Amino acid sequence: MSRKIWVFDTTLRDGEQVPGAKLNLYEKVEIAQQLKKLGVDIIEAGFPASSQGDFEAVKAVAEKVGNTGDIMITALARAVQSDIDSVYNAVKYAENPMIHMVLGTSDIHVEKKFSKSKDQILQIGVDAVKYAKSLLPQVQYSTEDASRSDFEYLWKTIEAVMRAGATMINVPDTVGYAEPEQWGEMIAKLNYRMKNLDDSVLLSVHCHNDLGMATANSLAAIKNGADKVECTINGIGERAGNAALEEVVMAMKTRGDIYDIYTGINTKEIMNTSRLVSSFMGLDVQVNKAITGDNAFAHSSGIHQDGLLKSRDAYEIVHPEDVGLDDMELVLTARSGRHAVKNALSKLGFKDFSEEEFEGIFEGFLKLADSKKEVYNHDLYVIVENYYEKTEKNNPNSQCYSDQFYEINDLQIVSNSSFPSASVKVSKGTEVFRTSAVGSGPIDALYSAIAEVTQIPVKLVEYNISSVSRGQEALGKVKIIVEHEGEKYIAKAADTDILKASAMAYINAINSIVVAKINPVVIGEKATV
Repeated sequence: MSRKIWVFDTTLRDGEQVPGAKLNLYEKVEIAQQLKKLGVDIIEAGFPASSQGDFEAVKAVAEKVGNTGDIMITALARAVQSDIDSVYNAVKYAENPMIHMVLGTSDIHVEKKFSKSKDQILQIGVDAVKYAKSLLPQVQYSTEDASRSDFEYLWKTIEAVMRAGATMINVPDTVGYAEPEQWGEMIAKLNYRMKNLDDSVLLSVHCHNDLGMATANSLAAIKNGADKVECTINGIGERAGNAALEEVVMAMKTRGDIYDIYTGINTKEIMNTSRLVSSFMGLDVQVNKAITGDNAFAHSSGIHQDGLLKSRDAYEIVHPEDVGLDDMELVLTARSGRHAVKNALSKLGFKDFSEEEFEGIFEGFLKLADSKKEVYNHDLYVIVENYYEKTEKNNPNSQCYSDQFYEINDLQIVSNSSFPSASVKVSKGTEVFRTSAVGSGPIDALYSAIAEVTQIPVKLVEYNISSVSRGQEALGKVKIIVEHEGEKYIAKAADTDILKASAMAYINAINSIVVAKINPVVIGEKATV
């Protein structure tokens, strides 16, 4: 029979330790609500003793998210009474609260960090567990820096705190030092001893990613008997981060033949959770990040696109729908092959091409792709119409609609503290529009000006800028998500001028909406958020 693996999410505690990622009370509660929707078993909501603000945030999570017994709320304490009191007073409002404490077991921590003997540290841990146990029935004890600890002393500590009443033992690879094979062997030995002592106590691991092995180490631990895994969304956390929840969960799900286990995670909420965390914390997800990166289900290679169109399993082991996306994304670039371009044209209704006509259209596609980097659906309409105008052939798809799409011709931005303003020149077919607008900032003014021209009402849901090259001439990439009539659309653009890139991204989003109105079945450029 498959065994359950408990998922402990520490995004709100370890994840928040990333410099600049501090969350306010409202944001913590919102993320906690989403984590509950995702189906995690335990939320570590913070470190209450660190500040009054964090105490109040943990308390709010306990009251508003932990108000049903199907999720456990905890927070971190050092093995001292005042910290334990802070955790208790913050999490006690949850229906299923737990106290989590941490104390080092490696020689480096015992001798250099605490300047105490091993026996003294062990007794501090036992006393702390006994005190916590007098407050709440659920107590987790973490043996910090376990991967660099003497094994027999580590076991002696675990045995002592289990006898003192700990209900969960967490074994952290605090500095990402572990190696999967050795780590797995150690977890197997601990699991054997713990189950013989008290098989009701859960064995947990908390792996850091300093050497890029956090996910591998977490999975090795699970294969060797660990009952629970501690993770963060998008793998965020101290230094190089933690094991990424989405990677661990999807690895277990995809390779069920290896692990024969299950979790309570609703994987269809993974992308929603990832984007919420990224947005609130201001931490962009690496584009090639497994599962939640922008490119995780995007394919631009012609060889890959051809294979995928013939059979999804040729290059796809995880279905994007399983993690909350609508579908895979075939990105049209100069590397795309004929099959991908023909497929994209077919979705737009362009199907009746002769071989000669398609080759001419494909040539136009390659020319645009070389200059524009990425080709959108609205570009395909223009390419088709340009081909027939240039060759003076009759267009079998007489209504190409290319004169309905917008293009940014010029812009001027004035940024100051009083009246940020923008002036734009936008064309639509043969029509040219000029307008100006003011806003709360330069981007707001720019988008207000473009909106005045297009008269397509949209709500800006997300706006991100990132650098895609270095130096003074660095390319700035802008990614936006807009909402129109209940649907969300994603668009991107890159330029050395980030304001121009911002305008281009907005125009691309508007044109995606126009495409959807022309052909409602086209959803390739809609966002899944």
